[in-house]
Amino acid sequence: MPAQLFLMTPENHMGSGCLGPALDSVKARGLQRALIVTDASLVALGLAEQVAVSLRERGIAATVFGGVQPNPTVGNVEAGLLALKSTGCDCVVSLGGGSPHYCAKAIATLATNGGAVMDYRGVNKLKLPPLPLVAINTTAGTAAEMTRFAVITDEVRHVKSSIVDARIAPLISVNDAELMRGLPPAQTAATGMDALTHAVEAYVSVLATPVTDACALHAVRLIGQYLPRAVANGREDLQAREQMAYAQFLAGMAFNSALLGYVHAMAHPLGATYDLPHGLCNALLLPHVEAMNLSACAPRLADVARALGVPTGGMDDTAAAKAAVQAIHGLRAEVGIPKGLAAVGVKREDFPMLAEQAMKDGSGRTNPKKLSVDDIVDIYESAY
Repeated sequence: MPAQLFLMTPENHMGSGCLGPALDSVKARGLQRALIVTDASLVALGLAEQVAVSLRERGIAATVFGGVQPNPTVGNVEAGLLALKSTGCDCVVSLGGGSPHYCAKAIATLATNGGAVMDYRGVNKLKLPPLPLVAINTTAGTAAEMTRFAVITDEVRHVKSSIVDARIAPLISVNDAELMRGLPPAQTAATGMDALTHAVEAYVSVLATPVTDACALHAVRLIGQYLPRAVANGREDLQAREQMAYAQFLAGMAFNSALLGYVHAMAHPLGATYDLPHGLCNALLLPHVEAMNLSACAPRLADVARALGVPTGGMDDTAAAKAAVQAIHGLRAEVGIPKGLAAVGVKREDFPMLAEQAMKDGSGRTNPKKLSVDDIVDIYESAY
């Protein structure tokens, strides 16, 4: 096995009620002016102002930028950077799910490095560390609060590009389940399936290690057990919310180092072209990609089946791997994910274009099976 690097965010606060201690840590670091990067829904709910007040009570001035779209764009980043510069902020606080976290990472990068967002697409393109970033999660899916990735949409070309650099990982991550109670069932389902995708793709990745394997498989176990509960009664079932927060964080620990596969490579152009939620795209594609991967990683998918609670006694690896694919289909249906791409407005005639873009996406490089454009089109067809 080649030398591997296991990456983690320096400081991570987890569990119900952890927001206060996390903000105490921000104060202890001597930070004085924060730009809160979030979306319109969290502004409307009053959650952004709640965080702003908590910062001000600790002597930290806070300004809210609520202009992040569900798939954050270059324009969102530029607007946020303008807000940061106009208020003289020395740190960024992201509040929400993956979209605010990604946007905040890009804002913090440009604040110190200058230039344009797309100057930093690719791996390790930063010249200087970004501004300090604190990421407060309100969903349990992307793990963007602790990873080295930011995905930004070029709204002119309708293409998603990734910034990959260990230095853009937040300084502090916050997973307080109390902040996740209000997440609607459909978003709970999509973000939870996003976390499952991270765990499964990291587990079958060609860069998987014993450390990432342990994180990925336990994430799968927790998601299989707690995602249906979080979807069914997420406002009252705090245990389910808390365990899903741990699950998505474990999945993030896995893919932050082991990386991903063709589910993400195919989901990125889907999201950019149709402005669909990233977690939903992953959920629609995951079982179909793993069915294609099965011949290359049957023993690993058999482990996924067992982690999802499938009784695999008497099955060989291939049969157990097929059972894993069926279990993923079953979990999707249980939490209310649409049946296929047709149900969310995807057009069949776009498959060749989407497949070409997916082949260019770096996520596919660590997939366990090398796929062709025709293979990708076939997967889109099977997911239709």
